[in-house]
Amino acid sequence: MTPDISVVIPVFNEEQGLSLLCERLFPALDALHRPYEVIFVDDGSRDGSATALRKVHAARPDVVRVLLLRFNVGQHLAILAAFERSRGRYVVTLDADLQNPPEEIARVVAEMDAGYDYVGTVRQLRQDVWWRRTASGVINGIRDRITDIRITDQGCMLRGYGRNVIDAVNACEEVSTFVPALAYGFAARRTEIPVAHEERAVGETKYSLYRLIRLNFDLMTGFSLVPLQLVSLLGLLVSIASLVFVGYLAVRRLLLGPEAEGLFTLFGIMTFLLGVLLFGLGIVGEYIGRIYQQVRRRPRYVVAESLGDPAP
Repeated sequence: MTPDISVVIPVFNEEQGLSLLCERLFPALDALHRPYEVIFVDDGSRDGSATALRKVHAARPDVVRVLLLRFNVGQHLAILAAFERSRGRYVVTLDADLQNPPEEIARVVAEMDAGYDYVGTVRQLRQDVWWRRTASGVINGIRDRITDIRITDQGCMLRGYGRNVIDAVNACEEVSTFVPALAYGFAARRTEIPVAHEERAVGETKYSLYRLIRLNFDLMTGFSLVPLQLVSLLGLLVSIASLVFVGYLAVRRLLLGPEAEGLFTLFGIMTFLLGVLLFGLGIVGEYIGRIYQQVRRRPRYVVAESLGDPAP
């Protein structure tokens, strides 16, 4: 039977928590009384996640599909691999760490039944450590100011997408992207709902502070030209200020003669200008790096094994 709902779950080193996830996931989906499929994507895990997923498939071959990627490509490319093989009218993404309760999937589906083709979620009473909450708030604020994407909680992976949105996302060939933002741009009717949030049952988070910063750079350079425009504007303002300052120094030299007292001031100004230059080169480098990745046209992922024939 063609599934009505496809649940996509990327997995990376989650061996310890998969059994707990399945104990809650399948009863929650069975309670919907609708045909569904669950597509697990093992993103090159280094623990026993692949073996655990084989057991999950053997236990529920009627609804479970498993993709085993040959190497780690990142959460969002792993999700895209499942999107290309999903068959449901609705597609719901869910993390494997149980921080988003599977029972909340019913609420996402209810919103899609109401006509929305993009359902975002906002975590209530977040159980993350303080620095993750702070970093998420900063990243969300920056994204709101430089893009047209209005996602309250971009770090929450529990989301629902209509088939029209999934087909549009699958037509894209981006090597590096942020799935919720990409899908947001293709949706006609969008909404957000509050959902519960729980502590990670087992294991540890895969997103360090560095990876969160990298994710934000990918988001900025993948969906906005504002960083380049800001660098151009900053360069113009610094050039004008430098020209005014050079004129001021020239007048002082004519009126007061040669001076050595301002030497350290000049060093400070030069250091500032070099910092601005390096920052600008870094922003330009991010965009060039994305172009470099895209023009090589290498496969975004390589499937080592497929269980349950999840191909469309």
